[in-house]
Amino acid sequence: MTTDTASRAPHGASGVPTARRVDHVALTVPDLDAAVTYTTEMLGGELVYRLPPLSRDDDWMREHLDVPPRATAEIALVRLGPTTNLELFEYTAPGRAALPPGPHDPGAPRLGLRADDVDAVLEVLGARGHTEPFGPARTVGSGLWAGTRWVRLPTPLGVPLELRSVPKQAPIAARRYSPAGRWTNRDDGSVSSAALPTVRGLDHLAWTVSDLDAAEDFFVRVLGAEPLGRTVQDLGDPGLAAAHGVPRGGILHHCALRAGPTDNIELTHYRGTPGLRPGLPRNSDVGGSHLALYVDDVDAAAAYLAAEPGCTVLGAPETIEEGPLTGDRWVYVRTSIGLYVEVVRMPDGELPYERDTAARRRASHGLRWEDR
Repeated sequence: MTTDTASRAPHGASGVPTARRVDHVALTVPDLDAAVTYTTEMLGGELVYRLPPLSRDDDWMREHLDVPPRATAEIALVRLGPTTNLELFEYTAPGRAALPPGPHDPGAPRLGLRADDVDAVLEVLGARGHTEPFGPARTVGSGLWAGTRWVRLPTPLGVPLELRSVPKQAPIAARRYSPAGRWTNRDDGSVSSAALPTVRGLDHLAWTVSDLDAAEDFFVRVLGAEPLGRTVQDLGDPGLAAAHGVPRGGILHHCALRAGPTDNIELTHYRGTPGLRPGLPRNSDVGGSHLALYVDDVDAAAAYLAAEPGCTVLGAPETIEEGPLTGDRWVYVRTSIGLYVEVVRMPDGELPYERDTAARRRASHGLRWEDR
């Protein structure tokens, strides 16, 4: 990452009414069984619940999830470290794209883990049989991320995984780019036997976007994120392009933001990179995704987003009345930048699934959006 420029998006918006934190990130994966195994046995997460298949004979799936009406979804939730709920979907749907987007394609998501020692983590992952990384681990020489060591790997989730170590003296560390704490999947602090050495937690959630200015503006002005800075990279270097998992050529524009008390968001735009896939993945496509915000008032949050030009609330807020997540109130919103945003309120501590397991979602109680 070679050039640090100030963010041009406006700042100071309070964001979504009653929002507390990022509640979860959701990924549509090629195979749910393989995804659960990977996130628990390879990455050290913990399965919290797996829901019965979801399907309807009417138009509900299209109206509320923006997928074909006769689609079927299987859903699991994995607690991935101290702050992150990772929701995994596998869809059976007409016209479903089975191949995920490339990292440079608009709509492509990415997960990043914070590690104190990237090379030690790579060694353990290799011993566990993980696929080889796109390229060798690299260290940033200067700029906003100076001294940061990183590497990216393909995964059976259909999205890349980045391992990142950020030194305390890096300029980004002096901003509100939050370090992760201590790895645990349980509120009691217990650690999975599969936990990776020196990994602390999720470092960032990332999406490739078609318009970086518009995407940053949406996160800052509408969602209330805080811009941390931009960088630019020339991908004419074949080694650097390979490390990103993209074709050689073009320019990578990168934006870092802070969203609420627990999460870093990164947006990337590849300008002039060859081989871009047209369109954006749907929720039912492999590589589809959404970002969920925990709010105290789902209806107020939905009304706020509905008033934003280019945003469409899918159906209306609903409360689940039976099953493992009884009491969950939620609604999806298709946004002006193509990203799906869910606003959700869960009665954590009172959900029926909790009767059968000690595993828990990372709750949002006691957190406030502005706590950074």
